[in-house]
Order: sequence, then structure tokens, then C-alpha cells
Amino acid sequence: MYRYFLPICLSILLCHAAIPARGGEPLRLIFDTDMGNDVDDALALGVIHALQSRGRCQLLAVTLSKDNPLAAAYVDAVNTFYGRGDIPIGVVKGGMTPKPGKFLPLAKIRDGDRIRYPHDLKSGADAPDAVALIRRILAKQPDNSVAICQVGFSTNLSRLLDTDGDDHSPLNGKQLIAKKVKLLSIMAGAFTAIDGNKRFQEYNVKIDVASAKKLATQWPTPVVYSGFEIGYSIRYPATSIERDYDYVEHHPLAESYRLYNPPPHNRPTWDLTSVLYAVFPDRGYFDVSPPGKVTVESDGFTRFDAAAGGRHRFLRVSPTQIARVGEALVQLSSQPPDAR
Repeated sequence: MYRYFLPICLSILLCHAAIPARGGEPLRLIFDTDMGNDVDDALALGVIHALQSRGRCQLLAVTLSKDNPLAAAYVDAVNTFYGRGDIPIGVVKGGMTPKPGKFLPLAKIRDGDRIRYPHDLKSGADAPDAVALIRRILAKQPDNSVAICQVGFSTNLSRLLDTDGDDHSPLNGKQLIAKKVKLLSIMAGAFTAIDGNKRFQEYNVKIDVASAKKLATQWPTPVVYSGFEIGYSIRYPATSIERDYDYVEHHPLAESYRLYNPPPHNRPTWDLTSVLYAVFPDRGYFDVSPPGKVTVESDGFTRFDAAAGGRHRFLRVSPTQIARVGEALVQLSSQPPDAR
């Protein structure tokens, strides 16, 4: 018993030490992800649940830009593990990357006659369209109150821009976004050379260049990009996977990490950084560039040009911040579900 009790207590104490409490309402958050293509999406979802347990955010919906039916089932399984199986999930229609990947099949794994990770949503075929869900959710929120964290392809948000008014709101997509969204925190692009490559084409952008280009030119609210270089410089330690998740026999995040790439392997924290910035933009975890404009070129390369009054910025991180962000992300991602 003490083997499990002590790590749980230490994890909770360290988490609360890592990010001090503050007042105010929780941030209303929509998480748009290509869950299944890389395990950092799964760890980022764990960070969101920890932040919601702390009263720092409210996860309004998870929308998927990966077009595989197991992606929705997996997200529902993780949400249920954290005690929030009622969070709405929306799926892309005719999207990119249909293969299930290495860890999405965890949604249907069984131990004998019991499913390992219980959940209600068995397939994305039973989930609503992602764009329709975002419109429905946004229409219900106070003005200028929602942050969207996009950590996959820009497919869903690009399509959202093109929507007309509907039963939920008479506003078209751009109008609804401008009225309800205060920040888009996006993991996309690269704003420094990567391993000597000065024209690096980041995965989330190059898989759907047309949508990324539309988002960069038409999205009407402030956008902060977490470029490839940010998560690449902050690695999630495999030692945490081995030690911090064993308070239960089976943990979906730890098992996903092992299936994606078995330890010892310190995975970059790309998507986790966008979540952390979205919820805590004023905590000094990151620096930001001056305002300007991101241009997505035809091959997927992202260029930033500084410009007064520009809606775009990108994250920067110092060696001190790398250590601080890494510690916060480990403590948050490994935080046990809220027992309350």
C-alpha cells in the first residue's frame, strides 16, 4: 500500500509547488489534436486534465484532425480514466492520416473479458463532426473567453473559417471566432534552423499545407505558434514514464509512450508546450517574439516577419525556462486523476 500512497502524495505536492495557485475563472479550452500520430498528444491531454483538476482550465471539447475511428475511442478512454468521460469529442470528416498508429488500439485492448480502459464512445463513426461541434461549443461561451489549442493539422479550424451561420449562431465562422475566441495556441512551424536545416518543414504544417496557409492568413484573433524548436529542446524523460505512473497497474499515457517508442527514449514535448502556454501565458514559462505575420509557403516552410500590430507571435525559450517547463510538464502529465 505504501508503495502507491507515497508517490501519489509526492506527485500532488510537487505539482502544486510547480505551478502556484491563483484566483480567477478556469480558462475555457478546446483541444484540437491529431491524436495517434505521436505520443506527445496523449501527454498533452494528461496535462490538460491535471490543470482542470487544479481549477485552471475547463476542457470544453476535444476535436480530432486525425481521420481514424480509434482516435475518438482512445480520447474517450483517456478522458474516462481521468473521470471526465462526458467531455464532447468531434471528428474530422475526410481528413489526413487514416492509419491507427501505434497506441490507438489501446482503446479496444482487453484483459480477459474486461476492457482495460472503459469508455462509451467505441468509434469515431458515432461522434459528431468536429467543425459542427466547435461551432456549437463556441456559441454557448461568453465573448472573448475561449482559448483553442491546436496541436495537429489545421484541417478543422480552416474549415471552421468557411462556415455559415446555423441553428447555434447566425454568425459565420470568422465572426464567431472573432467574438468568442481570445487566443489560438498552435503547435506548428519552425522559426529557427533545425539541426542545421534552415528551411525545415514541420509535420503539422506540411501534411495539410493549404489549411495551415488559410489559418495563417485568415484567422481573426491573436495566434501564438510553438515552433518545432520549442518542444524539440524540452524532452520528456523516460524515467518519469517508468516511475511516476505506477500508482495504477495500467496507465494509458505510460502504455501509449511505451508503444510509440519504448524507453529509454526522451520524447520531445511539442504539444505539451502549446497547452502550457495557452493556460499560463503570463507565468514566464516562455518568452514570445515581437508581433508580426507568419507566412506558410507552398512547401510547408513557415516564415515570420515582424510587423507592428501583427496578430502572430512565436514562443522562445531560454535554458532556464527549458528546465522550468520540463519540470512543470512532468509533474502535470503524471498527476493522478482528481479523487474528488
